[in-house]
Amino acid sequence: MSELPITQINFRPGVIDLGMGNPDFDLLPVDLLHQSAQEYFISNDSRPLQYGIEQGNGYFRKSLSGFLSRRYEFDINPELLFVTAGASSALDLLCTLYTRPGDVIFVEEPSYFLALRIFRDHGLEAIPIPMDAEGLKVDILEERLTEYNPKFIYTIPVFQNPSGITLSPGRRDELVQLAQRNNFLVIADEAYQFLTYSQSQPGSFVEYTQDVEQIISVNSFSKIMAPGLRLGWIQANSKVIERLSSCGLLESGGGMNPYTSALVRGLIESGGLDDNITSLHNAYSKRLNALEFALKSYLPGAEYRTPTGGFFFWIRIPGIDAAELRTRAQEYDFDFRQGSLFSSQMGMGEYLRLGFCFYGPEDLEAGVIRLRDCLDAYENVIEDRD
Repeated sequence: MSELPITQINFRPGVIDLGMGNPDFDLLPVDLLHQSAQEYFISNDSRPLQYGIEQGNGYFRKSLSGFLSRRYEFDINPELLFVTAGASSALDLLCTLYTRPGDVIFVEEPSYFLALRIFRDHGLEAIPIPMDAEGLKVDILEERLTEYNPKFIYTIPVFQNPSGITLSPGRRDELVQLAQRNNFLVIADEAYQFLTYSQSQPGSFVEYTQDVEQIISVNSFSKIMAPGLRLGWIQANSKVIERLSSCGLLESGGGMNPYTSALVRGLIESGGLDDNITSLHNAYSKRLNALEFALKSYLPGAEYRTPTGGFFFWIRIPGIDAAELRTRAQEYDFDFRQGSLFSSQMGMGEYLRLGFCFYGPEDLEAGVIRLRDCLDAYENVIEDRD
């Protein structure tokens, strides 16, 4: 999903925007894609330029299943993969097929703000479910089920955007059981699944998809390769795959992104995708450490949990109005994303999201210094008001 602001088109020189949720231009794999494109055109294979089959190119899905099988360490059936034009496209398609305006859905509080926008576009009523250090509070969700009959719950279970929290294995199991008993979908946005900077990779909802019709895993190449590819996949039960593949959009237009799939297939089979993920791990882990060091050095009063993967720090600064602080930050050539963006109820007023994906260590430190200076000035204004 795109997080590039419209103002990026005319981005003012010198501004450090730690609200950015997209990769640094220097981390985009231009050379790998150039090599893959050359090899494709040398092959003189015109088939990826034709309308594709609705589920997505079979050769690509087979290569993708091999990549996923290695990463998850269990076999992935290519027939349970559905090719999308990215995570946003997948969410929009699922809303189109499984909901109608006025339907109730559950979302985490906080949740990804652009997903909330998609749900509003479909006229859905989003009911928030709080989180703690273990992720979504499944006991609260169970209580809400006595009041509501949701079509689905949208969760970002691994290195959640914005909180960075990962859902615990026990709660993941409980959520699956609740979904089966109450017949609602779990749409798991697992875009950060392969961006762990610790020794162990978190578990995934993928392990349930073959046998449980209610579980749908959404993923994307935007975080592990490049957002501009507009390529991702859904992993789900065969009944879900059949429904997706038979919708009118695909019967008319064919499968999504057959040409891009051909290029990425080459990168998967050559090992280029694995190499790129390794490079991203090295770069992002250094940036995560740099942002954490800067926060400890310059904002000792900030409250946060240090993530072990993903892109973001979710920070609480008691007593502030983050939306007002963001307005004042313009004077300091600095920006972030205020917490209320990530709340379906416009709450989270004391929170802000900072990302470490777009800037190197020096700019991350400089950005936090600007945030500190802005916060000092803001607090002086608040004291004068009182």
